[in-house]
Amino acid sequence: MAHDHTHVREFFGARAADWDARFPDDGPAYAAAVADLGVRPGDAVLDAGCGTGRALPPLRDAVGPAGTVLGVDLTPAMLDAAVRAGRRSDGRLLLADVARLPVRPAALDAVFAAGLIAHLPRPDEGLRELARVVRPGGRLALFHPLGRGALAARQARRILADDLRAEPNLRPLLAGSGWRLESYADEDARFLALAVRQG
Repeated sequence: MAHDHTHVREFFGARAADWDARFPDDGPAYAAAVADLGVRPGDAVLDAGCGTGRALPPLRDAVGPAGTVLGVDLTPAMLDAAVRAGRRSDGRLLLADVARLPVRPAALDAVFAAGLIAHLPRPDEGLRELARVVRPGGRLALFHPLGRGALAARQARRILADDLRAEPNLRPLLAGSGWRLESYADEDARFLALAVRQG
């Protein structure tokens, strides 16, 4: 487990400083995905694997001053970059493992997770932990500002049949972790899977 985390930390730690500069046009896509998550004023939401905190401003806008926004990431350099970007005012930033969250069961209304699932050492455990902290009927958004094809093209690789984000793989993975896949979009300009916490 430690080995996996070291790799994730090194990968994102090395990229944290210029992460936002590399992807400057993603803001509207994040805001649109948060809108589709259907968060309401007063809700408690988690940005799981928040990175530099790009989703925190739209999440804060959605829940309003009475709501709660948590941003959790495993990489200190990413959270440092979020603080430098002024995002501490949008949510509480926590250094923690998404697979072991310091959050009470059923405490949250929704989880937003951008680019997370590909980086979980054990995706089923991570998704089960996210289910633990969300109330029945609460929602999960698995988001990426590029669809699978566009992302593969950018990384000069093929999409593999065992890609977790492929709908035939993702649906049972979610179902086995306490979620029901509600909608699935894999377009050039975004990937967005929305799921509901099963009671």
